[in-house]
Amino acid sequence: MEQKNLTATVTEFVLLGLTQSPELQRFLFIIFSIVYLTTWLGNFIIITTVISNDRLHTPMYFLLANLAFIDISDSTVSVPKMLSGLLSQHKTISFNECILQMFFFHFIAGAMVFLLVVMAADRYVAVHKPLRYLTIMNRGVCVGLVAGTWIGGLAHSTIQIGLVLQLPFCGSNVLDNFYCDIPQVVKLACTDTYLFELLMVSQSGVLAIIIFILLLISYTVILVKIRTHLKEGKHKAFSTCGTQIMVLCLIFIPFIFIYARPFRKFPMDKVVSVLYTVITPMLNPIIYTLRNTEMKKAIRRLMSRMLFSGRE
Repeated sequence: MEQKNLTATVTEFVLLGLTQSPELQRFLFIIFSIVYLTTWLGNFIIITTVISNDRLHTPMYFLLANLAFIDISDSTVSVPKMLSGLLSQHKTISFNECILQMFFFHFIAGAMVFLLVVMAADRYVAVHKPLRYLTIMNRGVCVGLVAGTWIGGLAHSTIQIGLVLQLPFCGSNVLDNFYCDIPQVVKLACTDTYLFELLMVSQSGVLAIIIFILLLISYTVILVKIRTHLKEGKHKAFSTCGTQIMVLCLIFIPFIFIYARPFRKFPMDKVVSVLYTVITPMLNPIIYTLRNTEMKKAIRRLMSRMLFSGRE
């Protein structure tokens, strides 16, 4: 791959992608196209089901529908560019497009992290204050909390990209990845980035570790409460919390692996990136659907209505 000379300002980046093998590229294009379509379909079904079914107009399903929207948005930021790169020999992205991709990626990822915190708080209120649950988590509160997650994501992304834009880029322009992300882009800056990397790790990685640990503690407290005090609906409560813990691990563990360390290249980096940008958004709706009887019944009713209306 060609590189810019050491004095010219970088105007575009070259993405090395997942592999240089044309045969493997075509195979991966088919696989990831199916995964991307499944992501859209699964999450869209969840959103449509929640909107169309009055029984699902509760805080938990409102938050679940918002998570489904975030999953669609998250995969759309990086997957289409990856798919186009798998079909092209010239995998380039302009500097401005790269900055925009990083901005929206961290905007959506930040909103997702804050939404998971809200979902944990929702389960805490549901278990500890069951009689006041719908009063506390009323529609206005839910909308405000979801709006807060997007504001938090915006603030997180603005800080990250603001720091990146302070760096000069005048050397190599080759990114060993299939999309633009801060760890790889920062290493191409033609200046010492040690302090910058420490800021990024503390603002993303360390914060993610703290939130992850606090969420695991909160779910442990909730599970203990369910086991010792809840008499009715114990299985459903356990299933709901278990599902959310699975999703937490799918999202936070890869995120921490990438961002909670100095920006150094590891052999597993691309695999982990594929996991949390491509695979996890597809798995979330599958996990929530398979482990939620009420959601499965609602989806069946929606499919039945659509089939019968189509025949009429």
